[in-house]
Amino acid sequence: MTVRQHLRSITEHNVRTIRESPLAELSGSLGDLGTLLPLMIAMAVKGSIDLPATLVFSGLTNILTGAVYGIPLPVQPMKAIAAIAISQSFSKQETMAAGLTMGIAVFLLSATGLLRWLNRVVPIPVVKGIQVGAGLALVVSAGSSLIVPLHWTSPAWDNKIWSIAAFVVLVIAALVPRLPYALLVFIVGLIMAAVVMSTSGSHDGTPASIWHPSTVVPNGHAWRVGAIDAAIPQLPLTTLNSILAVTSLSATLFPNFPPTPSTTSIGFSVAIANLVGCWFGAMPICHGSGGLAGQYRFGARSGASIIILGLVKLILGLFVGEAIVPLLQHFPKSLLGVMVLAAGVELAKVGQSVNDSKDVWQQAEEDNEDGLPARKTAQDNEQEKRDRWMVMLITAAGCLAFKNDAIGFLAGLIWHWSLRIPSFIEGIRHGSIRLGYDRHVEQGSGLLDVNHDGPEGRVD
Repeated sequence: MTVRQHLRSITEHNVRTIRESPLAELSGSLGDLGTLLPLMIAMAVKGSIDLPATLVFSGLTNILTGAVYGIPLPVQPMKAIAAIAISQSFSKQETMAAGLTMGIAVFLLSATGLLRWLNRVVPIPVVKGIQVGAGLALVVSAGSSLIVPLHWTSPAWDNKIWSIAAFVVLVIAALVPRLPYALLVFIVGLIMAAVVMSTSGSHDGTPASIWHPSTVVPNGHAWRVGAIDAAIPQLPLTTLNSILAVTSLSATLFPNFPPTPSTTSIGFSVAIANLVGCWFGAMPICHGSGGLAGQYRFGARSGASIIILGLVKLILGLFVGEAIVPLLQHFPKSLLGVMVLAAGVELAKVGQSVNDSKDVWQQAEEDNEDGLPARKTAQDNEQEKRDRWMVMLITAAGCLAFKNDAIGFLAGLIWHWSLRIPSFIEGIRHGSIRLGYDRHVEQGSGLLDVNHDGPEGRVD
């Protein structure tokens, strides 16, 4: 299929989906706001990013990814960079240096094929463990930072009663899938924020104005701080959760159409977005499995949903800019927290499919001495399933306990390989160590088939 044919089929898919389910697509486009709004607002208030530039370039990225991939691929903040920029009060130059460093690093990983190699060799339970850990981290974050600090009845417009009400509506939406939950909650939240602003006389902020782009060029000190303090902690998070996990999850959620985006194309998408936008003060952005799960949970089934979101961002960035900050600051945390919680649960759900198929380091069949395939016993299969569950849980636990995907990744790999030591020793005893391995595709994992067979490790 040529590029032109691919884009035409994606466009037809987007148009068909938005015509069949307009409310679901519109609702789904808001599924990642729980991640985007708090970080974007906090960084804008701290002066770490230029809000109009962020809205313009993230909106353009939304539009392009929706048109190219045909799935609700999210555009969200690089969380490690955002957290460090907020806590350390980064200047725009330091934040942009971190984003540009990430853009260069991801571009090199994509261009050299290292991302494809990672996609081939990382075990599926480890990838799913990272997804589960990210989902549970969102749930914990929603509870600890958004819902728990609220009082039961005050203030009247943002309290735990509103959180309970939002959760009840979420339960109803689960029973009535076509109910545009995120859209309803977002509209109610905006109305409440506007009412609070009008009644309290809170009209602080700058007036709406047309965006005038200006460049932000980091100096030497900004490059050192941004690269070392923020980009290095962000790199494993982006590589594992924003590229590998996104590829796996998109194939799981959309197994038939559109085609699963490759790790290389996702990597180039992240790299180019930051190598362009960060020169203008835009927030460092990436794709994320949590955002994809959230948008899918609230109804998005095509790229049309994020194209709509991108157009809204683009218009706001071009013609409103900083004037929207006060309104977003008053958005009820009670409603935002439940939206984040729902997105986290949706992402963590992918763990239930960890035993659906083989991963890249496991053999579906072991050859006997005559070279014929020998079936595994039911007991072997059950033990294998338990091992995969443990690898996934250890990975998720490492991500949660240390708040670092890289540590969870290493913990999962160590556990995975330790479970294979007995088989390795047994192979040495019988002189039957195989030099190759069979790699199998998980249904919807985006992993490639590469079969090594025989003592010479022949590639088929």
